[in-house]
Amino acid sequence: MTVYTDGSSLGNPGPGGWAAILAWGDVKKEISKGYLETTNNRMEIRGVIHALSELTRPCTVHVHTDSRYVCDAVAKRWIAGWVRNGWLTSAKKPVKNRDLWERLIPLLKKHKVHFHWIKAHNGHPENERCDELAKNAAMTTGRVMDEGYRSDS
Repeated sequence: MTVYTDGSSLGNPGPGGWAAILAWGDVKKEISKGYLETTNNRMEIRGVIHALSELTRPCTVHVHTDSRYVCDAVAKRWIAGWVRNGWLTSAKKPVKNRDLWERLIPLLKKHKVHFHWIKAHNGHPENERCDELAKNAAMTTGRVMDEGYRSDS
């Protein structure tokens, strides 16, 4: 399974959206959603969460994202360190977006996930499409509250 994800926030914080393309051979599925107020990083994480949540059984997944934040949190084992340190950063500050990281952890355990960073706005067709979908979701009517997001954090 190959997944492409992207997140967008118009204002950061501001209206936001995430998008994902799930590809299995020639079959592709596009998903996206918009939020009233959020941050870009939250949308990047949500794109991965929602893509992995679409999978009905455990599998090997290659996630392609332009978010260093998401890639590094997994590949450099930041998440494991945050959990070990009681959700505090190395600077002893609360980890941002903890609610979303806690939703991602069981999905990373369910599937064998490999993260691949791709440069944003570099002509990669699926990344460009995810960017378009995420921005459209951020601007559409019917956006919802980003439960867990606090503008004062």
